[in-house]
Amino acid sequence: MNFMPFIISVILFIYSPGCNPNNSQEGAADNMGITFPSGFHIGIFADNIDGARAMTISPNGTLFVGSMGEGKVYAVMDTNRDYNADEIITIASGLNSPNGVAFRNGSLYVAEINRVLRFDNIEANLYNAPQPVIINNNFPSDAHHGWKFIRFGPDGKLYVPVGAPCNICERPDPYESITRMNPDGSGFEIYARGIRNTVGFDWDPRTNELWFTDNGRDMLGDDIPPDELNHAPRKGMNFGFPYFYGKNIPNPEFANAGKDPSNYTPTAQDLGPHVASLGMRFYTGSMFPAEYKNQIFIAEHGSWNRSQKIGYRITLVKLENNEPVSYSVFAEGWLKGESVSGRPVDLQIMSDGSMLVSDDYGGRIYRISYSK
Repeated sequence: MNFMPFIISVILFIYSPGCNPNNSQEGAADNMGITFPSGFHIGIFADNIDGARAMTISPNGTLFVGSMGEGKVYAVMDTNRDYNADEIITIASGLNSPNGVAFRNGSLYVAEINRVLRFDNIEANLYNAPQPVIINNNFPSDAHHGWKFIRFGPDGKLYVPVGAPCNICERPDPYESITRMNPDGSGFEIYARGIRNTVGFDWDPRTNELWFTDNGRDMLGDDIPPDELNHAPRKGMNFGFPYFYGKNIPNPEFANAGKDPSNYTPTAQDLGPHVASLGMRFYTGSMFPAEYKNQIFIAEHGSWNRSQKIGYRITLVKLENNEPVSYSVFAEGWLKGESVSGRPVDLQIMSDGSMLVSDDYGGRIYRISYSK
């Protein structure tokens, strides 16, 4: 039997551009078509999580994930710590857009549109979750921008936003705000106002100061207004909605409202127009290179109302002396032309320094890691 044609075919296959391990196309395939700075890699941590949205991790490593339209809350288990989920448990269902989740002292907090629930001793009861305690059921019931991201701050209080029930409108408290309360629901107060719809916030680990994303209004065209990254170091600040957007540019509906822009805080960093900036995290791990330490990563869910799509990516805002100095793309590839394969929602830093990314479009959670 003549083996020469077979041997030649194998040689040609090995040295073809599509199979060269040093070829950039192969690198893109290894990273699921997502492009990064050199050294970063992405893989699937968990799949088949319908509507995966906000995330929180317990000290024991249980990942809790909220959803919206599915009405479910999941526990994602990686018992052998190989960074591939072993089991996905639905711990609650039939809820009203349970987007936000937070974990504290053994209890899981879940935000529905009009109330916040607490599931006590949850990790011991994942397969038979207890009846939740209602810690606050006084939030508005409007579905428009009613889903909530929640998180505990360095002060031990639970922060809960209340979005505007509209595209552009003026509504009384507690609409258009970030509120906070004690873990038992007491001490409710408004922390910041003039916020259209934030679905992600975090505190600078160096200063304990709050930063948050805000989704800009619609119907002013493709390129205005920008989405926003805002900085709220103290209680009582007002970020201008509905009167102003961006760097205190008047909204046309309120241009003659007589509001003094000096009374409102402009955006710290203009983001892309209509990118739907959602989850954001300061990078506090040790896996990524030093240049990323204490910098802000943002999940841009992607536009729905532009003639050409934008977003569907993870961006990076770098700070110097507590001020943004750059805004750039960190990871992209979920949008190719007008074709969408994923929509990043929330980010979570794992104990090893890798970063999780939820994707409600693909129903999965990715893990981004770095190696030299």
